[in-house]
Amino acid sequence: MPVEKKIPLRTCIACREEKPKREMLRIVRSADGQIALDFSGKLPGRGAYICNGAGCIGKLKKYKLLNKTFSADVSAEIYARIEEEFLGGK
Repeated sequence: MPVEKKIPLRTCIACREEKPKREMLRIVRSADGQIALDFSGKLPGRGAYICNGAGCIGKLKKYKLLNKTFSADVSAEIYARIEEEFLGGK
């Protein structure tokens, strides 16, 4: 009898929907405070997940969700860079 592999689920910080980890983008905050999109899903640091859609990326910026998630002051430049990287990564 084959053992079913459990699919890891993550919750989007914008829409609060649970989806498989592979379908989502990971935003990571490293120990030195650098914030970046983690396309590999393997960078060290505190991770936050967001749906791979423009709507959730827009909400992320509008409501400054990374400030709440990482309990840190995240500059507008970082939100703009994430938006650029997301649009460039598509």
